[in-house]
Amino acid sequence: MRLKVKTLEYHTMTGSAPLFDRIDRPRRLPDEVAVSILGAIEGGQLMPGDRLPTEADLSKRFGVARTVVREAISLLRYDGVVDSRRGVGAFVTEASQRSAFRISPACFEKRKQIVQLLQLRTGVQAGASALAASARTAEQMAQIDTTYTRMAAADASGPGTALEERVDSELLLYRQIAEASHNPYYAEVVAMIEANIQNNLRSAFLKNAAASEFGPAIMEEHRAVLEALHSGNGEAARAATRARFERAAERLAARADFA
Repeated sequence: MRLKVKTLEYHTMTGSAPLFDRIDRPRRLPDEVAVSILGAIEGGQLMPGDRLPTEADLSKRFGVARTVVREAISLLRYDGVVDSRRGVGAFVTEASQRSAFRISPACFEKRKQIVQLLQLRTGVQAGASALAASARTAEQMAQIDTTYTRMAAADASGPGTALEERVDSELLLYRQIAEASHNPYYAEVVAMIEANIQNNLRSAFLKNAAASEFGPAIMEEHRAVLEALHSGNGEAARAATRARFERAAERLAARADFA
């Protein structure tokens, strides 16, 4: 049966509110809660055998409904991260029990898409960094340094408390580097890749960051890029950026729960 769709037309009058507000990115609250709990486990704040706070407590801490918390716990239980015991609560499982997560086909597909985007970003970001090393202004370099400092602070706080800040700072960092290349096509491609991540892959992107993109060794990869930009060495900036994104893709593809 064919449905007739009437086009919604409206005129924005001076001083009147828009019909719809802009949507920055779709978010599933259960996914975000699950990612935050997983980050606390990966970061060592919750250890194997520890009981999670009650649904009521988690609901209050996250500022969400208990049904959201219940679905988040179900996601973690499905992946083998926690074990629920009726009338007792949910407990963090031993790492050995999590060696073979039961990831849904949709999750597998999203991870593969992230690997493909990382592969695309490798060449694009490397080229942008090579140009930015000589084209960036002192003001742009200062902005890049400020973003890196914020990212480093979030990284030091750990995925349990600063996961989104860490991820968003990294995305901003490389967007700023692309803009500093003064080639608008690099900036457009990077913005397109970021929009894909934010709109379609954010939850999976956050989960991967919590699992494998935190720590001093990872931050050193980013630091090498900044040092090359400061020195004005385009080829060093290209090599450091390429190494950073190639390693990120390799870490994700090599994870035991990746297919």
